[in-house]
Amino acid sequence: MTNPAFAATMTLLLLWWPAHNILLAAFAWRTGRPRRSAAARGEGLEFWIVIPALNEERVVGNTVRNALSLGTERNPVRVLVIDDGSDDGTPDVLREVTDPRLHVLRRELPQARQGKGEALNAGYRYILRLCEAEGSVPKTIVGIIDGDGRGSPGMLREVADVFGDRGVGAVQCRVRIHNRRSVLALLQDLEFGAVADASQSLRDLAGSVGMGGNGQFSRLGVLRRFDPAPWSDCLVEDLELGLRLHVAGIRMRYVKSAWVTQQGLVDLPRLLRQRTRWAQGNLQCARHLRKLLASRHVGSIGLLDFLAYLVTPWLTVPLSLVVSLLFVGTLVASWSGVTLGGLIAPPSALPGAALLGVVVLLVPGLVWAVVHRLRLGEEPLHRCLLAGLLYPGFLVLGVIATWRALFRVLARRNSWTKTERLSEDETVPAGVA
Repeated sequence: MTNPAFAATMTLLLLWWPAHNILLAAFAWRTGRPRRSAAARGEGLEFWIVIPALNEERVVGNTVRNALSLGTERNPVRVLVIDDGSDDGTPDVLREVTDPRLHVLRRELPQARQGKGEALNAGYRYILRLCEAEGSVPKTIVGIIDGDGRGSPGMLREVADVFGDRGVGAVQCRVRIHNRRSVLALLQDLEFGAVADASQSLRDLAGSVGMGGNGQFSRLGVLRRFDPAPWSDCLVEDLELGLRLHVAGIRMRYVKSAWVTQQGLVDLPRLLRQRTRWAQGNLQCARHLRKLLASRHVGSIGLLDFLAYLVTPWLTVPLSLVVSLLFVGTLVASWSGVTLGGLIAPPSALPGAALLGVVVLLVPGLVWAVVHRLRLGEEPLHRCLLAGLLYPGFLVLGVIATWRALFRVLARRNSWTKTERLSEDETVPAGVA
């Protein structure tokens, strides 16, 4: 006979996962708009868009032209490309762009290739010197777009409207994937465009918005508070900057009406390498827990969210071990009839338990597939549902990446080979929203 307390606990844990995703999905419909008076104060803000570039010859030309096109008379833009020691055709591509608003900061070895954070710090210091000489620091906003990024039309107006509230120090835009022909890339768009969007919408209410590497904007005056190096050598320097801003009491907002698209990875080995780097960076960020707990600027709900996504990576490995042991124990019980003192259901109950497990496993992905279809409307329903059915495997990839990241942390390995970009003719610049 199955242990009743254990069975009830396991049932609650099983139901928590789909229930959590269903509740979170409701925030995909939230739209946070600035007050009209605040939006009016966004006029006159000036933007610098920083593009870190290391061997980006395949994409950087289109990225620069897109960034320059985002400026308006209301919110002018200048673009700074940080060429971090490229040894491909990146410098030649940049020389072909003759717009006077384009600035190129070339870094040479051994200073170059010290990580994205160091490149961004060099760009920040370059912009700060110019703006201090102009006296424009108070009205300057610094945005980051990766070498493969594309800003949405009207993005700077949307961002400026939020910065019209002088209490806002940083803004994170929505992120999408623009080469979604493969199911693997569509899964990444499901993650960014639906799951992460709903999560950030909730965090916008809770006061715990996270910063991403693409589409992040900060006041230059805010970055100056962390002079001379706002970004660290953390493998997710973007997320860590956001945590430092929260600890310092700087308000951050999330904007889904402005977005940046980027290339998705279309083969598993490169995707696993990318996710391992992200997972290792997330493990590194746990060092900020003590400061978050001690900060008087972090509210209780926001703190719970920080605890959840900073502690979870460290729990992934032991929890995956527990799940694997339970799965093996269930297989042994079905073969031998041994229930381990009632911890494992008897063979007669296994078919029902297996059916419940499959339903619980598939429901979250299907929920996000429906959200993607209804909210974005760009992919046919059958492709969304296929991505939803494959979503559990996508999550397993994240678990494997966390295992690899933990071994790298234990081995004190922090070096990385940059992921190679796809040629632009291999991508579809879809009209995303």
